Amino acid sequence: MSARPPTRILVAEDDPDIGSLLEHYLRKAGFLATVVASGRDVLPQIKREAPDLVVLDLMLPGLDGLQICRAIRADANIAAIPIIMLTAKAEESDRIVGLELGADDYISKPFSPNEVVARVRALLRRAHRAAPPNSRLTYGGLSVDVDRHVVKLNGAEVKLTAKEFLLLQYLMLHRGRVLSRDLLLSDVWGYSYTGGTRTVDVHVRRLREKVPMLADAIVTVKQFGYKLLDPSPL
Repeated sequence: MSARPPTRILVAEDDPDIGSLLEHYLRKAGFLATVVASGRDVLPQIKREAPDLVVLDLMLPGLDGLQICRAIRADANIAAIPIIMLTAKAEESDRIVGLELGADDYISKPFSPNEVVARVRALLRRAHRAAPPNSRLTYGGLSVDVDRHVVKLNGAEVKLTAKEFLLLQYLMLHRGRVLSRDLLLSDVWGYSYTGGTRTVDVHVRRLREKVPMLADAIVTVKQFGYKLLDPSPL
């Protein structure tokens, strides 16, 4: 029986002290960590050897984190790679921009390296968690292959980020139930998000945009959360 390959983490951070610190803690946690210091090196490195997750600093020389995040999400071959964004900017507007472009998580500097490791583990666990008993979910013309992480609408593939995929899967598994934003953060993101529940709103809006049939199917429950309507019986 062949050994399982190590989980690869790409860290894009131009501060050599922070980069070395993250590399040390990630390797200590059992990950295979690679650090690049220039934004222009990130995409070539990903295409040479695709990582399981990217830790991406917002302020990188050459190409900034937002540009890199946008490029990753626009490339079908690497679009599903989970992204954790690091930044010294703590304003909510900066966090929202990163989430809008497809970041799965956001950590503001200064941070504890142990927190970064915990967030990496949580995001990987949810991106690769075991499939439910029914590994193929359907909702009208929408189908979700949980094993292969493939979403199709009327036969055409829809590209979702790792977090968008997990949110859609969770909504489909709990269709008809009103789900609070706090519950979604806990069960889909896997931690208590101190930056507020706007994260959920951003991801729901992106799902509605990418899968038009969900625009009306995902109902906003005012001041509480969301509900995926049960399909109308035939």
